[in-house]
Amino acid sequence: MIGLWTMESAVVYRARARGCLLGGAIGDALGYPIEFTSLESIRAAHGQDGVTGLPPGPVARISDDTQMSLFTTEALTQAVARERERGLTGAWSQLLAWSYERWLETQNKPGPEQATVPEDSPRGNLIDQTWLYSRRAPGNACLSGTAQKYHPEPWHPVDGKPGRVNPQSKGCGTVMRSAPFGLCDIGQEAFEKAARGAQITHGHPTGYYAAGALAAIVAHLVTGDSLEGAVLRAMRLLARYPGHEETSTALGRAVDLAAHGEPTAEKVESLGAGWVAEEALAIGVYSALAHPRPREVRHALLLSVNHSGDSDSTGSICGNLVGARHGDVGLPQEWVERVEGRAVIAAVADDLAGTCVRL
Repeated sequence: MIGLWTMESAVVYRARARGCLLGGAIGDALGYPIEFTSLESIRAAHGQDGVTGLPPGPVARISDDTQMSLFTTEALTQAVARERERGLTGAWSQLLAWSYERWLETQNKPGPEQATVPEDSPRGNLIDQTWLYSRRAPGNACLSGTAQKYHPEPWHPVDGKPGRVNPQSKGCGTVMRSAPFGLCDIGQEAFEKAARGAQITHGHPTGYYAAGALAAIVAHLVTGDSLEGAVLRAMRLLARYPGHEETSTALGRAVDLAAHGEPTAEKVESLGAGWVAEEALAIGVYSALAHPRPREVRHALLLSVNHSGDSDSTGSICGNLVGARHGDVGLPQEWVERVEGRAVIAAVADDLAGTCVRL
């Protein structure tokens, strides 16, 4: 768990926690309408620059990426609170599994009135939010894995072996929900918790290593590291684990690509389509690295979604990164204001930050 803060650093941390979740929601909302759409079709519909803003209308819809990130955050807030109040340090994995089961209720039930939770599970607040009761193309492994009601042993080592649930699955559903781990733990602890949490639904090592890597990057950003520095630190950490090569290679390609020439959609597509975890992570990292300055946040987010693939997941990951780096004040405010569930997303971030901060 993150340690003591000064008042000034606590204010910055809260802004970065908000930025991480709201930035992820913006990227998600930018990419959701064009998920499954080829770059050629995107350009035919929107012009050579592709999508240049949120879709028209009063509210820009988020997808399962933001939904699951919120339920991850709620579980971690509950876990930190229990640790503070009762000294129970190993409860987080069960709380996380229960939280994903509540998310599954929102996917299978018409509204809060019909939703049920396990008898011993805390209900939380998200399950009562009617706007979350919408299926927005959730991944099959997330659905089937959550339905198995498995939670990993909280102290089990991350060993590069296939997990018990969906052992061949390395879809991006692991990484797109894992940034919150980096908001409440330091680098290696964030990495390992996110990797174990990913095994609730996905058992392939690359799937859970990519989740851990994103969490570690966010953890370094929250404490003030540069984006490039945070990525390189996460890569050094990743290299300690057996079977890391797919994830490390994908991140290395993203770093190298960002260092050479102007960013383009074609370069994004050279990293893959983002359907699998290491590709989604690489695209999100590349887009954020290619536009690292505060005034370039908008460009980073747009770069991350304009490609032929899983645009909402890659947009969400990029948004997590630029939001954690620059804080909520660094995000395009006209986009923030239109994101579905904005007030709840901000409140969930504030709850986690308020629980983690120790002055």
